[in-house]
Amino acid sequence: MTRPADHPAIPVAKVGVLLINLGTPNAPEPGAVKLYLKEFLSDPRVVEIPQLVWQPILRGIILNTRPRKSAHAYSQVWTDEGSPLAAITARQAGALKDSFGPTVMVDHAMRYGRPAISEKIDALKTAGCERILIAPLYPQYCAATTATANDEAFFHLRRMRWQPSVRTLPPYHDDPAYIRALAERLSEGLAALDFEPEAILASFHGMPRRTLELGDPYHCHCRKTARLLSEASGRELVVTFQSRFGRAKWLEPATDVTLTELARRGVAKVAILAPGFSADCLETLEELEIRGRASFVAAGGTHFAYLPCLNDSPAGLAMLKAVIGRELEGWVAAP
Repeated sequence: MTRPADHPAIPVAKVGVLLINLGTPNAPEPGAVKLYLKEFLSDPRVVEIPQLVWQPILRGIILNTRPRKSAHAYSQVWTDEGSPLAAITARQAGALKDSFGPTVMVDHAMRYGRPAISEKIDALKTAGCERILIAPLYPQYCAATTATANDEAFFHLRRMRWQPSVRTLPPYHDDPAYIRALAERLSEGLAALDFEPEAILASFHGMPRRTLELGDPYHCHCRKTARLLSEASGRELVVTFQSRFGRAKWLEPATDVTLTELARRGVAKVAILAPGFSADCLETLEELEIRGRASFVAAGGTHFAYLPCLNDSPAGLAMLKAVIGRELEGWVAAP
């Protein structure tokens, strides 16, 4: 059928894939960190305290004390590309852009900070994406990560006159492609060391224990990932949880406490990996590689190695291609 001469141009129908990660300040400076923390810690999915109680604490104490300390931590891992998390996530999206055929566009966004989920959904829609896969890069489902990323996407969709069709990437904590990639990365990392670890820690981001009691599957997903990785690699793993915040009881054992206890018990050589992080970030590079090493050595340890995340490694990209490709079935032709 011939279109009228004055009909607006219609872009070729496309499919969008939006990789989503947590977020990062724009600069390793107190002002930028304060803006980031205000958005992050105001999310009721992250801090499950009534806002009338929490906001005075956040604005009156935390945002006046924590940004300077966090800015120093960010400055220790900042790169020429900026925040490691932002740079790696952008590289992951760039590496995947031609992986699913000419009609599929791949982009990335951050739940907190920039690029924002809303602006990237708009950009994909403007480019002709009638279908979009929202892909939070969290292998283990957690309300404070996976759910809030999806919340933000759907909050923006509710304001759109013409919405694209949408799917969301499910958690992939036990996906064979993910476990295979972790095992390959672990094997490569250990082979590159000049010592044999006496203990290998799998450190996952912590969550308040209350979330487990309320039915969040995160703890179970972490434990299953570690069990499957141990079986696939033939290595015993010590599961720990990091990044405690506040006075609430958190998932245990704690990574920092475990490192100190191991050293004091005479375990002198350890390696540590962070299977729950899709990209290296402040929590892995500063909390584990820098502060974890320091506390282990101070307690008597002699050899410490942090093994990088999957990042944009060949194993990591192959895994993402597999789990994303599966969710695109029916929208695009199989390669």
